[in-house]
Amino acid sequence: MKIVDHIKDANGKTLFSFELLPPAKGQGIQSIFQTMDALMEFKPPFIDVTYHREDYMYKQHDSGLLERIAYRKRPGTVAICAAIMNKYKVDAVPHLICGGFTKEETENALIDLNFLGIDNVLVLRGDARKGDSDFIPSTGGHAYATDLLRQVHEMNQGKYLHEENVISEKTDFCIGVAGYPEKHFESPNFNTDFKWLKKKVDMGAEFIVTQMFFNVEKYKEFVTKCRDNGIHVPIIPGLKPLTTKKQLISLPKIFHLDIPESLSEAVDECKTNADVRKVGEDWLVEQCKELIKFGAPVLHFYTMSNPGPTKKIVERLA
Repeated sequence: MKIVDHIKDANGKTLFSFELLPPAKGQGIQSIFQTMDALMEFKPPFIDVTYHREDYMYKQHDSGLLERIAYRKRPGTVAICAAIMNKYKVDAVPHLICGGFTKEETENALIDLNFLGIDNVLVLRGDARKGDSDFIPSTGGHAYATDLLRQVHEMNQGKYLHEENVISEKTDFCIGVAGYPEKHFESPNFNTDFKWLKKKVDMGAEFIVTQMFFNVEKYKEFVTKCRDNGIHVPIIPGLKPLTTKKQLISLPKIFHLDIPESLSEAVDECKTNADVRKVGEDWLVEQCKELIKFGAPVLHFYTMSNPGPTKKIVERLA
C-alpha cells in the first residue's frame, strides 16, 4: 500500500512510523526483528530502511604499498525490507541513494523491489564518503537526487535503460524525497531549496520526509513555505530525541541543524546521560504534541535501530 494511501485512510489522524539501520556486515537480522518487536504495538503503517553507500578501507601489503578497497558497511536494505513485510505485514520503504550505484544497478534494484511488491521508495542523493569533502558520484551513477528521481519516474512510465523501442511494464512506485526545515547545507539560500523541492514534486515525488529538527516552529514555517510555493504533498516530520551530551556537538555538525538554546542549556545542566535522556524525551514529547495539534500526517522517528528511547516517547503519546 502506498504511503499517500495510508495517510489518506487515516482521515486526519497522525500516524507513527520508524526508520531502521541495516545491521553491520557480518551481523544477522535478529537486531532488526528485536527493534520491530518493540515498536509493533504502535501499529506503524510503514517502516523505512536506510541505504548506505560504499566506503573505502586501506590494506597494507608486505611490500609497504597501500591498497584501497571499496566495501559496504551496512548491506542488505532490499532483503531487510522483504523480510519485514513478510514477517510483520507492514509496508517497508527502502531508501534509494545516488552514491555507490550505477544507473544499471539502480534499475536492477528497482526491478527487484517491484517483483517483491515493495511499492514505496525514498529517493535521496546520499552522503559523501568519509574522507571526501564533497559528494562524488560513482562512475555511471547519478550526481543528484533529481536524476535518480527521474529514473524511478521513467520506470513508472514503462521506460527502462537501453530499451528505447521496447514496450515495458510500468512500475508503480510511490516516491518520497527529503525536505530541510533549516535549509540544505549546500543550498545558497532557503528559497533555492524550495525551487528544487518543487521541481521534485513536479517530477513525480508524492511525499516529503524532513531532516530531524528540534524546533517545531521550523517545521511549521517549512510547511507554510511549501504550500506558498505550490507544494501540496504530505510533509512528514523526521524526529529523534537527544540522548547524550555529545549530540549537542555531533548533531549540528553532521546534520547542519540548530538546537534551541533552552534545550542545549537543559542538557548542559545534566549530570548523567540518564538525565540527558529524560530531558530529550520530555522535549520530543512536547514537540510531538505540537506536531499532532498542527496536523502532521505522520511522526517519523529515526530510531538508529535503538527502539528504547522512541518506545518511551510514543507510549506517552499513544
